Amino acid sequence: MSRWSEIRSWRSGAKKRRRLRDLEGALVVVTGAGSGIGRETALAFAAEGAIVVAADRDLETAQQTVALVDEHAANRGATAVFGGGAYAYAVDVADEDRVQRLASVVRAEHGVPDVVVNNAGIGYSGTFTATPQDAFEKVMDVNFWGVVYGCRAFAPMMIERGTGGQIVNLSSAAAFTPQKMLTAYATSKAAVYMFSDCLRGELVPHGIGVSTICPGIVHTNIVKTTGFAGVSAEKEAELQKKTDRFYDKRNYTPDRVAAQIVKAVKSGKSVLPVTPEARFGYVWNRIAPGGSRVAARFGLE
Repeated sequence: MSRWSEIRSWRSGAKKRRRLRDLEGALVVVTGAGSGIGRETALAFAAEGAIVVAADRDLETAQQTVALVDEHAANRGATAVFGGGAYAYAVDVADEDRVQRLASVVRAEHGVPDVVVNNAGIGYSGTFTATPQDAFEKVMDVNFWGVVYGCRAFAPMMIERGTGGQIVNLSSAAAFTPQKMLTAYATSKAAVYMFSDCLRGELVPHGIGVSTICPGIVHTNIVKTTGFAGVSAEKEAELQKKTDRFYDKRNYTPDRVAAQIVKAVKSGKSVLPVTPEARFGYVWNRIAPGGSRVAARFGLE
């Protein structure tokens, strides 16, 4: 492909995806939609008139999200006009076969998604030497491979359809702020960050954007289930409660992240740090990356 042809292809792709500025009737798939950022993201897209596929490992919580979507006062008539405001499905994003099956069902029952939000994730705290290999692998399986599997399942059908779209991958401020107590988690999110950068370059000619969302300290259920390396079950429960109280006092709620995700889709934003500390860390790491490494060394994260 010549340089001029490549530019024309890119412009064509940009033109195709302008329709996402109006999400009325758009089909949106959200993983990890049973709680936290995922649930609020489902609600936020529904408020724009989108049809939502809410997928979660726990089908019951996904169904609860669907119930909230369908009764939400801000839903602009998607149920009446398009035959359904939201649909619930069970999926374990760490299992590629299950993600592929979800994608096949979504395509058969609802069509090709316009927006895919790879949100599902888990937390884990601990230094590398204290983190068991199986725990490290579990974090990577959900946080990184879950994103890869979601993109692999849905991106080809979006390309084939040829009308553009948007993929949203949830990374974290931890992706660019190294922290010795979050080795597995930060590594998984940094992998998502780079993967998204690479994928963005590949999908641009097809009119498919890729947004990398990087939240900082947000109060969600993930905190209550975060694993802690090298401690007893009792101590882990104590640390979970302590961390949850800290995040609660921080009072940055998941609906605020969801609102930013919708804005990123509408605008085609590539990388979006969310929360003040995430924006600060993003700029700091770009200007003085050595400072971030010093902070990690001395535990100043």
